[in-house]
Amino acid sequence: EVQLVESGGGLVQPGGSLRLSCAASGFTFGSYDMNWVRQAPGKGPEWVSRIDNDGRSTYYTDSVKGRFTISRDNAKNMLYLQMNSLKPEDTAVYRCAVLGRTWRGQGTQVTVSS
Repeated sequence: EVQLVESGGGLVQPGGSLRLSCAASGFTFGSYDMNWVRQAPGKGPEWVSRIDNDGRSTYYTDSVKGRFTISRDNAKNMLYLQMNSLKPEDTAVYRCAVLGRTWRGQGTQVTVSS
């Protein structure tokens, strides 16, 4: 059974940082590109970032470039998202996902507010 379990969300002030983690199991993690997607209240899902299966290439939506960093540890079956300089518009539920298989976790809430 494929499982993706996110953690690390919370309430942070504008300009703050959070590090999200995603624990993967039930599939060969190192064989798949991994993504972070987010959904803000009242809005549709938004793709945030992708990392290739070997970790050599990363991609970001324009709004987070220079602020967010995606990484992975294939030995530990873990995916990460380091989020710096957070803005109120980053408030959303963040999920890790394998888009080609529509596998995704339940998500972790990130709230950026003063």
